[in-house]
Order: sequence, then C-alpha cells, then structure tokens
Amino acid sequence: MSWYRKRTLGGILEEAAQRWGEREAFCFGDRRWTYAEFDAETNRVAKALIASGVKAREHVALWMTNRPEWLFLMFGIARVGACIVPLNTRYRTDDVAYTVTQSHSHTLITLDRSGPVDYQGMLMESMKRIDRGADGLDIDGYPDLRRVIIVDGPPRLAHATAWDDFLAAGAHIGDAELEARACAVDPESLMMLCYTSGTTGHPKGVMHSHQPIRNTHERGLIMGYTPQEVHMNYLPLFHIYAFSEIVMMSVLYGSRHVMMDQFDAERALDLAEAEGATVLHGFEAHWLDLLNAQARTARRLNVRIGTLPSGVESTIPIADKVQDVFCPTTSGFGMSEVWAYVACSNPSHTREQRVHASGTPMIDYEFRVVDPETGYEQPTDVPGELLVRGYAVMKGYWDKPEATRETIDVDGWVHTGDMARLRPDGHCVFLGRYKDMLKVGGENVSPAEVEAYLRVMPEIQDAAVVAYPDPRLAEVPVAFVIPKAGQQIDADTLLNRMKGKIASYKIPKHVIFCDAYPMTSSGKIRKVELRAQAKQILGG
Repeated sequence: MSWYRKRTLGGILEEAAQRWGEREAFCFGDRRWTYAEFDAETNRVAKALIASGVKAREHVALWMTNRPEWLFLMFGIARVGACIVPLNTRYRTDDVAYTVTQSHSHTLITLDRSGPVDYQGMLMESMKRIDRGADGLDIDGYPDLRRVIIVDGPPRLAHATAWDDFLAAGAHIGDAELEARACAVDPESLMMLCYTSGTTGHPKGVMHSHQPIRNTHERGLIMGYTPQEVHMNYLPLFHIYAFSEIVMMSVLYGSRHVMMDQFDAERALDLAEAEGATVLHGFEAHWLDLLNAQARTARRLNVRIGTLPSGVESTIPIADKVQDVFCPTTSGFGMSEVWAYVACSNPSHTREQRVHASGTPMIDYEFRVVDPETGYEQPTDVPGELLVRGYAVMKGYWDKPEATRETIDVDGWVHTGDMARLRPDGHCVFLGRYKDMLKVGGENVSPAEVEAYLRVMPEIQDAAVVAYPDPRLAEVPVAFVIPKAGQQIDADTLLNRMKGKIASYKIPKHVIFCDAYPMTSSGKIRKVELRAQAKQILGG
C-alpha cells in the first residue's frame, strides 16, 4: 500500500456520509441536503445508471448548468465505475457533436433548457435522424451514443428519456448490485475526461484517473480547511476548478457549499452574507466583478480566505485590492493536463508572495523551467517554458497519441507551453503562454479552432485570431480576415454565422479586414505584430 491510501470519487462521498451524515453538505436555492441525503441521492442516480445499461469504463457526457443533479451524477458516474465527460455549457451544436463523438460517449445527459438557452433544441437540430435499435439509440452523426436523458423538462428529442423515468428504472437495482459495482472501481481507471482547447484545432480530451483526489486532499491541509468552512460555488462545475477546489474539497473535509446556477456578483455576495461564507474562489474576472459589487453595496461578510490564480501582470492589481476589501487569497498554477493546482501558496506566505507569484510546487510534483529552443534548464529568475512532472498529471489525450507524445516527453515531463520563472524563494511565477492560447474570462480558446471555422466560409481566404486586452475578461478574440478576391462580407454577417454554432466566448469580439499578414521568413504569421495592430486600430 502506498503511503497515501488510494481513494475513488464515489468512495469519498460514502466516507463523508459516514463521518458527517447529519451535517449540511450543500444548498441550492431554498433546498438543502445533508451528507446522508447527498449520498442517498447519489446511490439513487447510480442505480439508475446501472438500470439504463451504463457499464464500467463507459463514458457519460454531461451538458448542463450547475444544479443538484450535476452533483449526484458527478459522484454516481464514478461510483458505478464509469467516466464523466463534462461539457462546457457554452458549447453549441458543432462543439457538442464533436466532443460527444470524439469521446465515444455512450450516454448524454442534458437539460431541456436554461433561461434562453435551449439545450434540447440544439440537440434536435444536430440529431437529424434518431431510431431505436436493439442496444439503444441509433443516431446519425453520433455512432457511439446510445442514450439521451433530459433533465428538468419533457423530452422533445425522439426516443430521449425523461429524468424521472430514468430514476424510476433504477428502483429495481438492489443495494448489493450497486455495492459490487462500487467495490470493483479501480482508482487507476478513468474518472474524468475533460475537454480543453489546444493550439492545433479541436478540443482535446484530457484523461484523469482518481489519483488527483490526493492532490486536492493535500491542498485542503495547506489551506487549513475544516468542516466549518462554507464555500461559495458559482464557478461552472464542468471546469476542474469547481470540480476539485469546491465540490471534491468540500466532501473531503465535511464542509458545505452554496451552489449557484451561474455567476452573478451581486447575488453571490448577498448569499455569502446570508450563508456565512468563509471561502470565495475565482479568476480575476470573477474577483473584479465581486469588488465592483461590494463597492456598490457593502455586505457584512465573514470570508476567511480566497483562491485567486495570480502572478500574471494583469491580475496583480486585482489580487492586491482583494486583500484589503475581502480577505487574503492564495495563488497557484494549474491546467487541465496537470490538475487544478499543482503549485499553490498558503495563508502564511507574505502578501507579496500570494499576490505576485503563483505558489510553490506541491508534494511529489517537480517543476523545471527550460529554454524552449534548446531544452536547457534556465537559471533562477530567467523565464522559460514550464515543465511539470508528478503523480497526477494526465494519462494523455483521449484517442490522440501524437498530441500526447508532443505534450508528455519520454521522461514524463508535461510541456505546458506556458512561460514562467522560478524565484529564489521557490515560488513559481506564471508569465503567459508560449502557445498562442487565449484565456477569455478563464475559458481557454484555441485560435486555430476559430480560424478553421472562419476559413470554411466561402468569402474568406484566410483568418488569423489573436488576443486583445479586455478590462473584465483579461482578453478577447480579434479576427484578422482576408476576403477572397471579388468577395464581400461584413463583420456582422460573419459573426452572426457563428452564433449558436460555437461557444460565445470563442466568437471574435472584433473583426479587422486586411489584404495580407506580416510573415516570418519561414512563412509563419507574426501574430505579435497582429496583436500590436489590433491595439493600434481598436485602441488600448
């Protein structure tokens, strides 16, 4: 047995129910669940998954906003030995079709709608033909998908299953059958397949086993979390940030969290005051909105600590102000490929360390900063590409062996593509991305993916997408577009074609038409010059 007892995601909730059964686990709106009730609902969902035919190691895609069913499914899918595939709620028809198909998901569970967003309607648009076969659904364009379950609304999609009917079917599954499935779960098997945008086109599925539970557990000790903590949970559950740092963390420490369906700074602070929240989380965009909301109406808060990934030049002024208005924050570095935080600061670090740096490596994680051209180690305080190695880095990209080999070398180092430096005090400072990734309000955007979408339009010869600074979202996409000879298209028409097809945060904020791009001698677009041009043309 290793020094850290291996755990499974389904197992840690069962342990929490045994230790803190009558303690409140979470609330949503005016409803509340104790840990015993949380565990019981998870068992109910797990039995329904078994009854519907979900087998161990199958992939179950989840496309819905924050709500109680998300939590029951998160732990229920793991409890039956399946793998959760969380889908971004801002995905649209083409995004969902690609990720569900590429992940080989056999089951898709989604909402009917959320506010103005008609999830089921988008599936109806995407799934032109649905028949029922001997082993489940037969859907054009979705070769592996066998089940579609609709939460919180009647099925309009042909042959889809209503949530209540899904649960009712599970009533015939006995406790012994569920226990056998739960006991058979291997901690080394896939727990999660999370999609992250890369720099080479479509999103890639990052494979994680149950091992990152240790990483989250250890960080709770660093943060000093206790069962008395109350976390505000307004971050999207499909992100590792909320998945790990709020939900998984709360269950490991018997804390409770206040779940919101979406982030709204005014409502978040009102709830934080009413519920006695002690922990806030977020990227700089969240904290900026919280600062502005508190400035408009001051609340009497009991916040003890917060998490705010900092160190980047643009985040420092926000992080610094948060210390005075709300609470001390701890910083950190993480990414889908290595888990939420593989470096973090702790409350005892100085204010300068917590605001101006990105934490120190966690136990059994190693960091190297190398010259990206030569691969040689950089001296202290000299920037280079950050490489990370540790026990819970991803197993690879799902069904993309070449992309995996490009990211993880033969010695197990993950080449993050991020620029960083290691300070003399051991703290890492995240400086930006070598890869041409955009970070729009905490969401990764692949320029190559958006460029590919633009290039298929008949009027467009070429497209290049770069980042443009934004005071709230940190940066937004700007598209430099070269029209084909003799073709005309305006920016509004171009952008309207993308709405409802891809996630809104991927759609360029501005379109700049041009005749040519600045190029390197090797034929690559000099995007650094395009970024400068965008600032000159658009201001800022």
